[in-house]
Amino acid sequence: MAVKEVVLGERGRIEFGTDGVRGVANEGLKPEDALSLGLAGALHFGGPILIGRDTRISGRMLSTALAAGAASGGAEVVDAGVLPTPGVAALAKKHGAAAAIVVSASHNPYPDNGIKFFSGEGRKLPVATERELERLAAEEDLARPIGDGIGEMSRLDCPWEQYVGSILERLRPRAEGVKVLLDCAHGAAFQAAPLAFEELGVELAVVSDQPNGTNINEGVGSTHVERLDADGQDVAFAFDGDADRVLAVDEKGRVIDGDRIIAILARDLKERSALSGGVVVTVMSNLGFFRAMESMGIPFEVTPVGDRHVAEAMLLRGVVLGGEQSGHVILSEYVTTGDGLVTALALLDVMVRSGEPLSVLAEVMEVYPQTLLNVPVAASATTVAGGEVVTRAVVEAEARLGREGRILLRPSGTEPVVRVMVEHEDETVCREVCEEVAAVVSSSSSEGVSEVQVS
Repeated sequence: MAVKEVVLGERGRIEFGTDGVRGVANEGLKPEDALSLGLAGALHFGGPILIGRDTRISGRMLSTALAAGAASGGAEVVDAGVLPTPGVAALAKKHGAAAAIVVSASHNPYPDNGIKFFSGEGRKLPVATERELERLAAEEDLARPIGDGIGEMSRLDCPWEQYVGSILERLRPRAEGVKVLLDCAHGAAFQAAPLAFEELGVELAVVSDQPNGTNINEGVGSTHVERLDADGQDVAFAFDGDADRVLAVDEKGRVIDGDRIIAILARDLKERSALSGGVVVTVMSNLGFFRAMESMGIPFEVTPVGDRHVAEAMLLRGVVLGGEQSGHVILSEYVTTGDGLVTALALLDVMVRSGEPLSVLAEVMEVYPQTLLNVPVAASATTVAGGEVVTRAVVEAEARLGREGRILLRPSGTEPVVRVMVEHEDETVCREVCEEVAAVVSSSSSEGVSEVQVS
């Protein structure tokens, strides 16, 4: 099950996690929380404020509460309806909004929902701004306008068409006749993604494009890409619930993850002398990715997990490409945040210009075997991970792995868990070292070990 963001602090305060405010709708995240956040947004940003959502049954409830809160704070509110998260960010900039708000829990199951803010430039907010929104949302009896000071509310006409049109003006692969399958995850991409690919003249097949409010991400989309039947297709693209990420499947039915997508795009950009500043990825990228970048002479920067960190590093250094293994990819020539549709079009563009099938392009990097274990801990995850015994075990593991592998310990920010990840060219060594270090972490606490991913 996906990790949920922290929503309410110890005193019931609304708190932002790594990607906005998130929780079970009507339990951890209630309409009154959305109302408070909408009011806070209006008081901080002014207006207008653009609001979009994904297809969850709770989306309209929460977005309506957000809109009411923002209008009560005097902000003009524009409802974009169901639209991919990057589409809301893009249209905020296009229409001169002061801020944008998206109601979505991304790849989480449908009972969850979330609220994330973007600036008027379509970028995720600095932590300091989120803290200010938390403070405002916790205030009682804030002064509100009356009379004609109350904000008006309106709807945006054909938002998905505006979003797609803005992309195809700048990125339009000549892909007539290419066989493409789209998995829309019954989510926010169900209108925009098929429209974009239809405009290209591809031979298009679409699945998981019938949202009913409760089927978003249910056994479909990027979190279940291994179930996607892409037989007979040149390429398949699987989006997550809010379409800010995408994974691909090649013509042989093999999954192409975010690391390999970024590697393919990086090589193409380098060959065209368009790769400014190298690439930015997170610590979770596969060791094979780093080896591939080194072999091609492409510099890279590594950030903590989270596309927010990737985007901040890209902006600071003027880098045009970055992303995560999960399929969050940012191409700053076109977008300010992770965008699954733009990523899919960019990858398709490389395919048609190179004349190579995706399986051949994906050979740009070798994927090293990886084992990832979750170790529940009774004490602070950070304290356990930084303890003397655990630190010694990590040093010994690094010596055993050598240059052919690596180990990463990452205390969870949302659960009492330490994540142990090991990669090595030898799958047996990879698993053995990971299990040995996980056992040391476990013995430093009082809990057991739970395996969550082996690849």
